[in-house]
Amino acid sequence: MKSISVADLARWRSEQKQFVLLDVREPREIAYAAIPGALTIPMRGVPARLNELPKDRPIAVLCHHGGRSSQVARFLLAQGFDEVVNVDGGIDAYAARVDSSIPRY
Repeated sequence: MKSISVADLARWRSEQKQFVLLDVREPREIAYAAIPGALTIPMRGVPARLNELPKDRPIAVLCHHGGRSSQVARFLLAQGFDEVVNVDGGIDAYAARVDSSIPRY
């Protein structure tokens, strides 16, 4: 499984790369801290909502620190999604290194 740094994620966003940012945290976490434009599907809901994910664009999977997103990224690869990356450090690293306006928890 491939990973992407939060700096690379920020570059993808600034370059308007065509990809899906999949946030697999729980609704209460997303309500507190989120990256605008992310598709939010809690980890446990991903299997039932695979039809919402495109197979023709990269998917960057995000959680709090990278553990849940790593599991979801592996699952998506096993389901036939070709371009899936895990966001190293999750939203915590993104808030610390890229966008300090996002609250950390």
